[in-house]
Amino acid sequence: MYRGREGQWAFYLHRISGLGILVFLILHILNIGSAMWGPEVSNRWMAFYHQPVFQLGLLLLIAGVIYHGLNGLRIILMDFTRFGVRHQRQLWYGVWVLFALLYAPFLIKILGGIFH
Repeated sequence: MYRGREGQWAFYLHRISGLGILVFLILHILNIGSAMWGPEVSNRWMAFYHQPVFQLGLLLLIAGVIYHGLNGLRIILMDFTRFGVRHQRQLWYGVWVLFALLYAPFLIKILGGIFH
């Protein structure tokens, strides 16, 4: 199942996307916490986060959340059904097809906002 094939990549990408979501949550909590120092500080942080580099980070976050969720469903199927184990490779490719369909609108909208 592993040994450098689809299962191995699914494992690595699942861990990386989970860590990316964790980093976002920490930044999000710090941003919300900045409101304790008044609206001036909070508004400066919000303006800082609306720079194009953070918009690209938002695209990475959305990609991580979509992939992590879909791959999590694949893992559930593998853990609780024989079908999931027998067809784990096809399920992984199915995760990528669903990922592309769900991610495309976000990609178009956010990239369009950055480049206009």
